[in-house]
Amino acid sequence: MKSIVFVFAGFLCSIFASGREIISGKVVTVIDGNTVEIVAEDNETYKIQLHGIDCPELGQEYGEKAKRFLEKLLLEKPVSVELKGKDRWGNRLGVIIIEGEDDPRVELLEAGLAWTSETNPNPELEALRTKAKDKGKGLWRADNPTPPWQFRRQQTLTQFKSS
Repeated sequence: MKSIVFVFAGFLCSIFASGREIISGKVVTVIDGNTVEIVAEDNETYKIQLHGIDCPELGQEYGEKAKRFLEKLLLEKPVSVELKGKDRWGNRLGVIIIEGEDDPRVELLEAGLAWTSETNPNPELEALRTKAKDKGKGLWRADNPTPPWQFRRQQTLTQFKSS
């Protein structure tokens, strides 16, 4: 009877796992607080943005700090990435998993170094952001920090448009 239960459980796991796309490899570059490059086991390089969060841009206050924080968590470490699709610019979005470690998105949010996504924020991640904000951690020390999506829009508007 036990063997039947184990076979059935394995079958269910394979059904649920088959719909997920997972990349395994090593983080070789941290581009900013929520973007990394991974060299996968097939020697392909993938640029991955952390799904569900947005860190300050490098030109913003706390942007470099978020990048250094993510470097300490991920650089040169073996990871698995569960791909979650692409954003409107075609960037791959993913959840990075390091065996035996906390989710880097959670750590960035708890340190006050990230916002949740501008649209449809994950409620669990949003609760972490709110908690960091209530405690005045990281970027939440400022009265009204500028979210990275607003900063990017401002930068786009100030760039010279050529014909």
